[in-house]
Amino acid sequence: MTEYSVIEDPIEFQAASRLLAAGTGPVAVDVERASGFRYSQRAYLVQVFRRGAGVFLFDPPAIGDFAPLQEAIGDIEWVFHAASQDLPSLRELELEPATIFDTELASRLLGHERVGLAAVVEDTIGIALKKEHSAADWSTRPLPDAWLDYAALDVLHLVDVRDVIASELEEQGKTEFAAQEFAATLAQPPRPPREDPWRRLSGLHQVKGARGLAVAKSLWEAREEFAQQQDTSPGRLVPDRSLVAAVLANPQSKQALAGLQAFNGRASRSQLDRWWDAIVRGRHAPAVPRERGHSDALPPARAWSDRNPEADARLKLARPVVEAHAEELGMPTENLLKPDTLRRLAWTPPELTTDAIGAALADLGARPWQIEQTAQKIVDAFVEAGQSADQPAASES
Repeated sequence: MTEYSVIEDPIEFQAASRLLAAGTGPVAVDVERASGFRYSQRAYLVQVFRRGAGVFLFDPPAIGDFAPLQEAIGDIEWVFHAASQDLPSLRELELEPATIFDTELASRLLGHERVGLAAVVEDTIGIALKKEHSAADWSTRPLPDAWLDYAALDVLHLVDVRDVIASELEEQGKTEFAAQEFAATLAQPPRPPREDPWRRLSGLHQVKGARGLAVAKSLWEAREEFAQQQDTSPGRLVPDRSLVAAVLANPQSKQALAGLQAFNGRASRSQLDRWWDAIVRGRHAPAVPRERGHSDALPPARAWSDRNPEADARLKLARPVVEAHAEELGMPTENLLKPDTLRRLAWTPPELTTDAIGAALADLGARPWQIEQTAQKIVDAFVEAGQSADQPAASES
């Protein structure tokens, strides 16, 4: 029998919030969702730990109003492991930290080889966690005792881990790096809606022609609408491969669609009218999608030597310089500077001065510490690339 229980009653919730307010130090916070089972990314369990108060497991659908918890802990530091995954679900509950400490992100800055929660807990404080329920359906009620133990352990040791990692950051001179990264994570705005999200259908590359894409789009939209109504993960209703198979098979009747073996999934037959109507709509849509979606992605680096040789030279000199500096700092290159940021800078650089490169890096989302660590090195590499490009012309004259 577990020592933990889920708090559903508003009176118990208010009492727990008062206990947390009376605790000491930062609070560890975690969220369990039902990704892969439900359409939404809502929180189905919120775990909170604070020294002097203990671990509390809250049931968001039952509690509803989390204002007492926000009032109790809103102005103190919240400790997360991979905060960017949990903040959106917490904000749906109007739970918003003033400051955060992210043990996963900090572990990356410190150059830890393993940054999963279980690995970080073990490497810092020597406690082994079992992670067997990470992919569970947390909308299940009642939640099994083993799941509650698992959920509690996700926060029980996190403040101790935070203290060890904070010391490591101080030792490596990275406390300010981490503070800026945490602030950027907290300030990160919600992702804008993806343009043409239906184009993410797995296997869509097999569909040829604009009319086929129109049918695929219509099927995706029908599945999305039904999934949202049922609060069920779309792929659990009809998998991507089944939607694409229906497009490729081009059935000429509802019966032919029903007889298509590759068109399967738990809602493939019970909602047959829905899918057939979507196919018909796609076939008769007055406007068809572009065969290629809009993208601001740069060309693949392998094509740069032909399409933009100057940019290719800049990237080939700057990339190893940034990689080498990341190694000196003891962190992955992508945490020092995102590879896409460097590519965009190399493709269309500003004036080759430290201030101009720094401003361009800031526009691309780089933090001040990243700019301080990389701007001059990038300028030097870009200048060298330009000089190297001029040398053959000079020798020929």
